[in-house]
Amino acid sequence: MIGRFDAILFDCDGVLVDSEPVTCAVLGLMLREIGADITDEQTIERFVGKTVREETAAIEALIGGPIPAHWYPDFLRRRDAALADSVVAVAGIESVLDAARHARLPHAVASGADRGKMRVTLGRTGLLERLQPHVYGSDQVERSKPHPDVYLLAARSLGVPPARCLIVEDTPTGTRAGVAAGATVVGYCARNDPRGLLAAGAAMVFDDMTRLAALLRG
Repeated sequence: MIGRFDAILFDCDGVLVDSEPVTCAVLGLMLREIGADITDEQTIERFVGKTVREETAAIEALIGGPIPAHWYPDFLRRRDAALADSVVAVAGIESVLDAARHARLPHAVASGADRGKMRVTLGRTGLLERLQPHVYGSDQVERSKPHPDVYLLAARSLGVPPARCLIVEDTPTGTRAGVAAGATVVGYCARNDPRGLLAAGAAMVFDDMTRLAALLRG
């Protein structure tokens, strides 16, 4: 399967770094602070794979009114502090990056997050220096996932047609973005329901990064 591709594109949160539990714990707490009746588990179900700044209407529906003006900047500050304190790399991702390098397979990050967040998460886990300069985020494109814009940007920057790219995603939202870009998507489902990834268009799913590393090594 891997031999069909000329590049591999990685989502960041949930694929490179295990950040979703940290981010959603902060988000859930802050939503409850402004009146939302929502658990951390419900926060994960509702918001994973989506950009909080684009979920204003959903948040206002949860709290029954407008979001306080200071809330979003406070969320970014508290989120980044929590990530800087405790985020870790996804288990096995180093072996995947090693295999991609040994296979001379160009690779890039194409995230629904902004580059500021990735500087925190990839920086803390030691992955940033391995992935630069090809780290692309939602702050560089007009539309975030599930639109394909960030994947198209990453493919173009590598000089590889999207159809020749393999994308690694962990959410239905990101999977739809990769499919819309015209790439082949594989779904990492260690934390998420594989059925949602397959329904969104993933060609296959796996729950252990060592499986992907083995595929890259051929």
